[in-house]
Amino acid sequence: MSIHHNHPKGLFLLFFVEMWERFSYYGMRALLMLYMVKYLMFSTEKSAQVYGWYTGLVYLTPLLGGYIADRYLGQRKAIVIGGTLMALGHFAMAFPPIPFFFGAMILLIMGNGFFKPNISTVVGSLYEENDPRRDAGFTIFYMGINLGAMFSPLVCSTLGEKVGWHWGFGAAGVGMVIGLAMYLWANKSMLGDKMMRPAKPKTDYWVPVTLVTLMVGMLVVTALQINGYDIKGLLPNWFYSLAAVLVMIGLVYAYASNSSKSTLTIIEKQRLAVIFIMVFFSIFFWSAFEQAGSSLTLFADRETNRWISLFGWRWEVPAGYFQSLNPFFIVVLAPFFSKMWISLGETNREPSSPIKFAIGLGLLAIGFVVMIAAAASYQKYGPVSMLWLVGAYLFHTLGELCLSPVGLSLVTKLAPLQFGSLMMGVWFLSSVAAGFVGGFFAGNYDTVNHMTFYMIPTATGLGAALLLLLITPKLRKWMHGVH
Repeated sequence: MSIHHNHPKGLFLLFFVEMWERFSYYGMRALLMLYMVKYLMFSTEKSAQVYGWYTGLVYLTPLLGGYIADRYLGQRKAIVIGGTLMALGHFAMAFPPIPFFFGAMILLIMGNGFFKPNISTVVGSLYEENDPRRDAGFTIFYMGINLGAMFSPLVCSTLGEKVGWHWGFGAAGVGMVIGLAMYLWANKSMLGDKMMRPAKPKTDYWVPVTLVTLMVGMLVVTALQINGYDIKGLLPNWFYSLAAVLVMIGLVYAYASNSSKSTLTIIEKQRLAVIFIMVFFSIFFWSAFEQAGSSLTLFADRETNRWISLFGWRWEVPAGYFQSLNPFFIVVLAPFFSKMWISLGETNREPSSPIKFAIGLGLLAIGFVVMIAAAASYQKYGPVSMLWLVGAYLFHTLGELCLSPVGLSLVTKLAPLQFGSLMMGVWFLSSVAAGFVGGFFAGNYDTVNHMTFYMIPTATGLGAALLLLLITPKLRKWMHGVH
């Protein structure tokens, strides 16, 4: 395969499919917190709890979806299943009753589990092991993610906040259908037979069926609990805990049974250890970053002057629009980062992946320093300029570009072939913990001084960056030449 800067044509199909999938996800996410607070009349604490439950579990199921694709379905079939479930979930959000709301959450969580780890794994399969274009290819793919994320809050927030909430959710469903149709139309011609079949197929289908059933059961009971139902009359109290334990035992059994048939070398074990360590540090990044859809959206709604006046014409910018800032900056800056990594690599000056992670954590912390200043200004003068949020999102985006596409690329470089999608699912585990932590943290938004509130992610981001810098020499040794 050529090592010039041109990329495989399959990358551009996956670019557009992921663009539409992210259009649907971020369009729905831009409305979710405001919809719960203003339409469903949930408290800020309950809304943040649901938001954290959703953004956490939406990254837990990729562990299950990655395993099933690796062993039973192949990545390409899993992508179709995931896209279909997510389209159904988005359209379910267009119906007002509460059961549709929580049912939609479950469909979206399960669909994302099949879709997200597998499309990233297919992107990695387009490149040979030492192809220098890999990081740049993932950065381009990441730009597609954010192109969809940039436009979706503009479309869905305009419809949701100005016309009707369910019009916004319906638009998100249309985006998912477009992405799925595009994939079904062109995947065979542009991807060939890559990832059509599992690396080491298994036929004991009772394992995935049992795991999926338990996971759905756990999600249903969680939804009932969050909505205030007394589940004693529905299911015994021990069911929820038992289901959670059985899911984890089932996953451990499934992984162990596969590992026993494929002995890992010392080098492979050390590379896997690096993935787990980087997953741990990613938790600090994403738990702070996920404030975009919760506390930062509330800051935009309540503490930001969003009125634009021009020649006597006045218009209030929807609060959800601010979630377009992060993907807008990524679309603008991603080509620069892609070229920068290639140029530095050609001169042997490219920083290692752990160093890029540390830089990303530091930039995230700077973004929250901006929010500390914005909160101070609000306390003194009242509603603040929209430019404060613009500055915070700019630094968050710079940090994200140093961490997220680099992390996706690192997993595909370090993971053994037979565990490709599984380890991509492990990578997304950082966002599971981050979703729960970030949701719990955002739930205190109404009870904590907002300057103090934003000091916490600032301190944790800087602390994690310094710790990562200290252990980088050991990590580079365990990576065995992988950059």
